[in-house]
Amino acid sequence: MSGCDDPVPAVAKVAPPEVSVLRVKSEPFTLVRELPGRVASVRVAEVRSRVSGIIMERWFQQGSDVEAGDVLYKIDPRPFEVEVMAQEAAQAKAEAVLDQATKQAHRIATLASQHVASEAENEKTIAAKRQAEADLAARKAEVARARLNLDYATIRAPIKGRIGAALVSEGSLVTANDTTNLATIRQLDPIYADFTQSAADLIKLREAFDRGDLEDVGKGPAKVRLIVEGRKYPLDGRLLFSEAKVDASTGQVTLRGEFPNPNGELLPGMYVRVMIEQGIDTDAIAIPEQAVQRGPNGSSEVYIVKPDGHVAKQSIRTSDFQDGKWLVSEGLKPGDHVVVEGFQKFVAGDLVSPVSVDGTKLSADAAAQPAFN
Repeated sequence: MSGCDDPVPAVAKVAPPEVSVLRVKSEPFTLVRELPGRVASVRVAEVRSRVSGIIMERWFQQGSDVEAGDVLYKIDPRPFEVEVMAQEAAQAKAEAVLDQATKQAHRIATLASQHVASEAENEKTIAAKRQAEADLAARKAEVARARLNLDYATIRAPIKGRIGAALVSEGSLVTANDTTNLATIRQLDPIYADFTQSAADLIKLREAFDRGDLEDVGKGPAKVRLIVEGRKYPLDGRLLFSEAKVDASTGQVTLRGEFPNPNGELLPGMYVRVMIEQGIDTDAIAIPEQAVQRGPNGSSEVYIVKPDGHVAKQSIRTSDFQDGKWLVSEGLKPGDHVVVEGFQKFVAGDLVSPVSVDGTKLSADAAAQPAFN
């Protein structure tokens, strides 16, 4: 009975738990799409012989870089040198015939003017002279062809780039304009990246520009970046073009970007991820990935701190994710305070002590203030 008179102990007041919050604000945000792609050479040249003959020498190192005009192979030149000599002799003969025909035509023309030779004889010598001139022109063309074939006996690199394996060796017979190439040269700097985007995404993007939701990134070609083997390629590229048709089997549109490749790091056929800037949302709301929770039905939700310090659950709609942030199209407005850390300390409706992500405590008045852009 004496214990009934003891005073009731006072219950200690528990301070509200601290949670990290982010003050929502709208700001320009560049929309970037990450798309699959493949690296492709800017130019590919298959080295072929223009004349037939036996390969005598190979002058290049397989897998090395070559300059346009570098000697790659040499075909036995002796048959072509003989042909040049023969055609030059034929040209000299034609020049002698023309010289004789010219003198004869001059003599007959003089006699015809004195009425000693007939007009028919004069016309005959003139025709012989013209025939000799035409024959000389034909001989000169044959000489030029022979010299050209002699030059073709030295096979040169048509472009600058990296040459692959030698597909023929010394002693092999090659024929003119054969379908089998002797080697392949690929230009690697700059280099292309071909990637695809669905036609539906392009239509949505165009509609966003028409509505004014997005603005152009800027004048000139759009910037593109590469992700190679999980890391960012250090050099930016530029968008060259997009195909004017949609692939009927996939519903995709092919786009092409050009990238500098001074060290030859990018090789044709490599799989890459291409990041392309497609527009700017001038008043976007972006929040960190960890602030977004998933509801039982898969919907996106966040917790916001009300001006009175209580936590409320808020459904949102996200439109895109990039650089660790979700773009929010519905459900948030500038000035809202979104919880980003401390979810295990409360449930919806609890009183909390909001702390800014930079460590500054927020009062109820501060939480109620609108955000300024």
